[in-house]
Formats: sequence, C-alpha cells, structure tokens
Amino acid sequence: MKKKTVSILLTAAMALSLAACGSSNSTDSSSKSSSKAESTSASSASSEAESASSAESTADGEVFDDTTVTVFAAKSLNSVMETLISEYNKTQPNVKLVGSYDSSGTLMTQIEEGASCDVFFSAAAKQMDQLECENLLVEGTRHNIVNNQVCVVTYEGSNTEVTGLEDLNKASSIAMADGSVPVGKYTREALVNAGILEKADDVSAITTQQVSEALGGVEINECANVGVVTSAVAEGSNEVGTVYYSDTYGLEDRLKVLQVVPYDLTGNVIYPAAQVVNKEADETEQAAAKDFVEFLTSDEAAAIFRNYYFDTEVE
Repeated sequence: MKKKTVSILLTAAMALSLAACGSSNSTDSSSKSSSKAESTSASSASSEAESASSAESTADGEVFDDTTVTVFAAKSLNSVMETLISEYNKTQPNVKLVGSYDSSGTLMTQIEEGASCDVFFSAAAKQMDQLECENLLVEGTRHNIVNNQVCVVTYEGSNTEVTGLEDLNKASSIAMADGSVPVGKYTREALVNAGILEKADDVSAITTQQVSEALGGVEINECANVGVVTSAVAEGSNEVGTVYYSDTYGLEDRLKVLQVVPYDLTGNVIYPAAQVVNKEADETEQAAAKDFVEFLTSDEAAAIFRNYYFDTEVE
C-alpha cells in the first residue's frame, strides 16, 4: 500500500526578531534554538500536531509514491551523497533525490531567498542555526549527523617544507576558503588557537589578507568552497591547502595529508541536517524529505560515512 500522509502545515510565526536570533547563535553551537513562536490559535496547534504525527518515517516498510526531493548539501558531501542516495533508493526506489552542492553559506542564502529545497545538509551549525532562527526548518527534524577534521594537504611530489599549520609560512602559495565557508572558518579558528592569528570576536570575519599578513605575506588563493581548494592543490596550482579529511577520499594518489588538525584547535566540525520548510512541496514530497533525514541518522548511513573518512562519533 502506498504511503499517504496529511500535509504538514508550516505556518511560521515570526515573533523573534532576526537580530535577537543572530545574537543567540553567534557561535557554531550545535544546540538548537530553545525559543519558538506559539501558534496563533488552538486549532492551528492541533493541526500541526496531527501533521507531525502523520509524517513519521517509513519504519513500517511502506514505499512512497513517485516524488522528487531536493537536497542542498555542503560541497564536501558531494561524493558520499551519491552512495547514500543509492543506498536509500534500495528501500525507496520511487524517491528521486536531486543534490545541489556548494558552500554551506551560499546554500543557506539560496534557501533564505526562496529557492526550492527540501533538505539542508550543512558543514557547520552556524548556517543551520540561522535558518532555524528564521523558522525555515521543519521543527523536530534537525539532527547532528557526522563530524569531520580539517587537514593541511599538498600534492604528491611537491617536496614542500610545510608540515602543518605551524609552518604554513614556508609555502609558496596556499589555497584557502574564505571565512564565510565552514572549512575557511575552521581553518581560521585553528590558526587563532595555534597563536598564529590574533583572536577575534568572529573568526569568520578575518580576511584572507589578514591571514596572509600573519603568515609573512604568503600568497593565498581565496576559494569559494572546499571543492575548489581540493582541486587547486591536487592540480598543483597551489603548494598546500586546508580541506576536510573526507575531501581526500579517492584522491589518495594525488593528495598527501601533511597534518590532520586536532579538534582542540578547530572545535568539533559538526554536519547537521534538517528538513526545510517548502510550501510548494506536496504531502508525499514532504514525508519523503523527512524520511531521508531520518535515514541519514541510521546505522547503514553511518557505515557509509565512515568509508568516506567522516567521523560518526557525534556528541
């Protein structure tokens, strides 16, 4: 029997100002917003509870009708998502999952501007926090999925003298994402904690020029996302770069890991996922989106993530 669900009513009451929300989520905390706007009427609250109940995942083995679910995912998830989608389709063959990959900041902005999206899978909590503050996430669907680590890498045969963050200034050039990109933010966090960069209230606001000056004027190729950094180093366009450990998957013959940066320098690199409010989606699309997010928390998904060098130990 095909699964039919009651449409989820997604009426967001904008009682919290974005300014107050931004203040409460100024750090990359993975904790969720504790304050939610109340429903405008008792009937609205009743309907919302009914829809939440009817949109439970397909644990009973039922299969969705044909539908398409759009997933906005961080660039560093590009490779693993193909395998995850293939695994999910073994039990849900009628759900077509379409991925759009870019920096988490770029994807967040697209969602804010009204782009059609069902699931957001971010490389950092900051962007997810912002969307949650704006009531653009379906309540109760947010989960921390995996952890990751920042790495300093070079291309095979580079003969670089760089061994890690401490001597990045020895490089002739560095590929590095800007501060609005999670890997760029985590890189800056690590450089601050290593005593190379001066402390800042918001490390993501530290400019590429400031990083270059702190490293003695080394040339830095500012990149739009971690995929661009990975390509720049793998192709030899830049001597070294900072990427995620998972980005080295499949490039072991082209990239050499010089340092896996410890969590005590970067903090946890948490990847959260959640269903996005999509008023254009029908009931099947909404239910399938919720179900896919739940799948990402499963043991089957965790095994796939580990194969792609992600850390599934998430607190």
